Amino acid sequence: MKRLTTAAIAAAAILAAGVASAKDVKFGFLGGFTGPIETLTPPIFSGAKIAFDEINKAGGLTAGKAVLVQGDTGCSDTTLAVSSADRLVNTESVLGIVGALCSGATIAGANNAAIPGGVVMISPASTSPAVTELADKDLVFRTVSSDSYQGEMLAKLLMSKGVKTIAVTYLNNDYGKGFATALTASYKKMGGKVVMSAPHEDGKADYRPEIGALEAAGAETLVVLAYADGSGQTIVRQAIESGVFQQLVGGDGMVGDSLIKAVGADAIASMIATKPGAPEVKGKAAFEKAAKAAGVDPKGVFVAQAYDAAFLLALAAEKAGGDKTKMSAALREVASAPGEVILPGEWAKAKKLLAEGKDINYEGAVGSHEFDPKGDVPGVIVEMAIKDGEFKEVGEVK
Repeated sequence: MKRLTTAAIAAAAILAAGVASAKDVKFGFLGGFTGPIETLTPPIFSGAKIAFDEINKAGGLTAGKAVLVQGDTGCSDTTLAVSSADRLVNTESVLGIVGALCSGATIAGANNAAIPGGVVMISPASTSPAVTELADKDLVFRTVSSDSYQGEMLAKLLMSKGVKTIAVTYLNNDYGKGFATALTASYKKMGGKVVMSAPHEDGKADYRPEIGALEAAGAETLVVLAYADGSGQTIVRQAIESGVFQQLVGGDGMVGDSLIKAVGADAIASMIATKPGAPEVKGKAAFEKAAKAAGVDPKGVFVAQAYDAAFLLALAAEKAGGDKTKMSAALREVASAPGEVILPGEWAKAKKLLAEGKDINYEGAVGSHEFDPKGDVPGVIVEMAIKDGEFKEVGEVK
């Protein structure tokens, strides 16, 4: 009995030690769960979660199970963004952050929490050119292209459709200003005429004065660079009610089912927009299969970019051995050639190769992520149009 009791105690001690040594490896997600992109955020969060679910099913990281801790930014609420980023960095002690989504939230969270705390951020949705200019100590990256590129592609799309004159209204934040500047500069270079480009503030109930001024400037096409759950929705609805523009155009922030539900598919049947898309790459099929199995639309705005951001953070954490100070360098190594190609879902393969000290090169759901010195990547921009009552991809803008 004594021997059995001693053995039982020893076994219990070993089990307890194993439980105590098992650690969750925390990563953060910063997104606008409230505010002007509140309907766009959940699918993006799901994209990141799919990656971590796959990783955990394949054995997790060497250091433990990957856990995704979320924080709300309100999209345009700088105070909330800083508070949430600070909690993730200094209370939750995350190894890396997927996000933020809105550009202003990324800039605020980076400057006030992530950069001082030495935590890597990979945004799947912050497209403002201002993100490129951050003094970020090589800690802020993107899996989505800058609006410097999307603005140029939207200008090309408009010119290809014979639209030679436009008026532009943009949200007065980092996203809106950056997008509008890129669009108007490219459009003018291509021979287009911008009769008016004016900022507007979010959260107003009535934008009719602004709409009237834009219409009076003399364009039949209005470009709205805002968010589908915020000012953009109100402006589109009131522009339709006023009947003053023949064509409405949006950027990626306007591509949301909530816009269609709010104003009606028939009312905006001719509306076109652009958003970052995914090229035809090897990793696309594997991601789409995983997303569909999870009940997530793989073509949702920034969903694939969020998956890649999460998978890359996990790969970097594995290579860095959980050392926060090595995450940035590790991220660049796992994302770049040379190295054996790793596709979405191939966590076990990547983990084994890294354990053997071999180089890997992640080729993701939206293609290669050969980060430039500023942490940016080139991308693909696709045209969006309303078909069968929802936004659908038309094709790549070239």
